[in-house]
Amino acid sequence: MHPNTTKNGAMSVNSKLTRRRFIKGVIFSGAAATTGTGIYLAANAQSGQSSAERLITLNVNGRERRVDVLPTETLANTLRYKLNMTGTKIGCNRGECGACTVLINGVPNYACSVLTQNVKGKEVVSIEGIKDSDGTLHAVQQAFIAENSPQCGFCTPGQVMSAVALLNSNPRPTKLEAAAAMSGNLCRCGAYEHYLNGVMRASGQLA
Repeated sequence: MHPNTTKNGAMSVNSKLTRRRFIKGVIFSGAAATTGTGIYLAANAQSGQSSAERLITLNVNGRERRVDVLPTETLANTLRYKLNMTGTKIGCNRGECGACTVLINGVPNYACSVLTQNVKGKEVVSIEGIKDSDGTLHAVQQAFIAENSPQCGFCTPGQVMSAVALLNSNPRPTKLEAAAAMSGNLCRCGAYEHYLNGVMRASGQLA
């Protein structure tokens, strides 16, 4: 006989409570999966991590910024709504479209999938931080303009950041290498070839 079953075959109270908790957990997990931040809320609720330091210092675009951050707050939300850096776009909010791509220690990351608390002590570069100090656009930005790469423009900041990261590590990539590096960025307008040509132009391989 199952330990949670009574002699008459009915489920015991403890079993019912266990099943109720299980069902509630499934419902909560399903709801959390519908939003990018919900995933972090669920993870922290389960692990009991709620005592993270709120007022932290971030290194963003070469500047030290003090900001009040929730334990479950994503970097995308912090940049846009706490630091007013609205160049970083929030598209899918679940780490799929690439519109929120930023560089963390030189590596492209989806800002909607990174907790702000986890970038303390790291160098974050957003789209606002890649132009020259005199305001001159980055070579990637200039090349994208020349190739008419942006259409609606919503994905463009993420495309730019992925291209910058690629050219920082590989100044003269092949077009296949560029396509692989840019594959994490979705374009609702389908301007992929224009963006790839922009990468090749920025690398000096397309006049």
